[in-house]
Amino acid sequence: MLPSQEASKIYHDNYMRNSRAIGVLWAIFTICFAIINVVVFIQPYWIGDSMNTPHAGYFGLFHYCVGEGNSNRELRCYGTFSDFSSIPSGAFKAASFFVLMSMVLILSCIACMVLFFFCNTATVYKTCAWMQLLCAVCLVLGCMIFPDGWDAEVIRDMCGEYSGKYTLGNCSVRWAYILAIIGILDALILSFLAFVLGNRQSDFLHEEVKADNKDFAVSRIEIRDAKDLRFGVQRFH
Repeated sequence: MLPSQEASKIYHDNYMRNSRAIGVLWAIFTICFAIINVVVFIQPYWIGDSMNTPHAGYFGLFHYCVGEGNSNRELRCYGTFSDFSSIPSGAFKAASFFVLMSMVLILSCIACMVLFFFCNTATVYKTCAWMQLLCAVCLVLGCMIFPDGWDAEVIRDMCGEYSGKYTLGNCSVRWAYILAIIGILDALILSFLAFVLGNRQSDFLHEEVKADNKDFAVSRIEIRDAKDLRFGVQRFH
């Protein structure tokens, strides 16, 4: 084995070991992010009551529960994603759609990981990176549109007369909304990492092809020189 080939093999082994470790971490965090996305979409804890609200209650993207009756603890729940007319605001409907799209994209990204066994690794990484980037965009749109629906009558009844678009009044932001914002940052980081892994894979393949071509050319020159030397010795004798 030529020295350049040996060095190339050592570099290849080290690179593959490190890239596999980073790729496994990327896949694990992608699955964790998918779980976060599903929880954010389903849970109705985007905004809720506080100590100053006349009624108890909480609101999600499409499902909400508000207090009724004399007891503040009696909550009646409304809204399903399958019945858009039950969602109290057009902004909530739009936000639900975009968060659903982000959930579909990240689940599709996980399904695409099967392609690592059949397709070019760099191509799969870049495909997943674009899907995660689009997922982040959909989450951003969902988080930005959702407060536009805070002027809905059912929310004003609970949050007070000072509530309105992008103003919560006496209500407060709950953990699901905060988790959605964290999810945006998570999706952007995962997308950036997938782009880096994909580009590194492409660069490495190009370098490997160049090294193979160079070693092949060197081998041919050495073989030709050996033949010329042998031919010269035969002529001398």
